[in-house]
Amino acid sequence: MEQVLELYHIKIIETIVVIVLYYIAKKICFKIIDKTLNERFIQESRGVVIKRLLQFTFLTICIIIVLLIWGVKQTDLAVFIGSALTIVGVAFFAQWSLLSNITSSIILFFNHPVRLNDSIVILEGKEYLIEGKVINIGLFFVTLHTPEGEELTLPNNIFITKSIRKVNKASVSNAIESE
Repeated sequence: MEQVLELYHIKIIETIVVIVLYYIAKKICFKIIDKTLNERFIQESRGVVIKRLLQFTFLTICIIIVLLIWGVKQTDLAVFIGSALTIVGVAFFAQWSLLSNITSSIILFFNHPVRLNDSIVILEGKEYLIEGKVINIGLFFVTLHTPEGEELTLPNNIFITKSIRKVNKASVSNAIESE
């Protein structure tokens, strides 16, 4: 009986350690996200989306580790995770661009120099330019306000792969007036 209690004590302590590490990792990542939001003048709603995505990832990892601690067989867990990922993979294969846009959104959040209210020109080709002011950077799309007064939405994965030139607002207005 004493050995059984000892075994459960060890599992309880390991579970508590995993849960504490989950909260520490989550707090550190959330602080990094908040710092990035403040430094780069990024829309707060984007930070919320990134936080939810990271929280889901950390929680999933935490649950898997706790299940392994409490004796769920690795093969059973691997079969379950493999089945779930297969279903998700088939769904994403039909819409692979969704995953690409989410990944691009994370890259835009942390590393892209374009911010809200920046005036930009996207170089689509030698004769075709897209210009406007960035009014929203979401999970799937970047929204531009064009000089013609229209709103243009571009998928994040396209936005991240094109050459973009930041311009001052006066040069965009002058270019529009000269046409």
